[in-house]
Amino acid sequence: MDLHITLAVTAALVAFGVFAGWRGARPPSPQKGPRLVPWRFLMLLAAAGVLLMLVHLLNLAGFTTGR
Repeated sequence: MDLHITLAVTAALVAFGVFAGWRGARPPSPQKGPRLVPWRFLMLLAAAGVLLMLVHLLNLAGFTTGR
């Protein structure tokens, strides 16, 4: 992936993580029934994806993150 795609994926993951965090922090509504989407888990997956994209950005910048 080149720089533009990596930045776009990183921005999308950050936006989705913020959205999932907002949805997961809302109080439960017993009238509507149980939540069917695990928003907090999706927020954690987005955060893990952002971490991977940041490592990829460091590799694109010329830093070595592996052995």
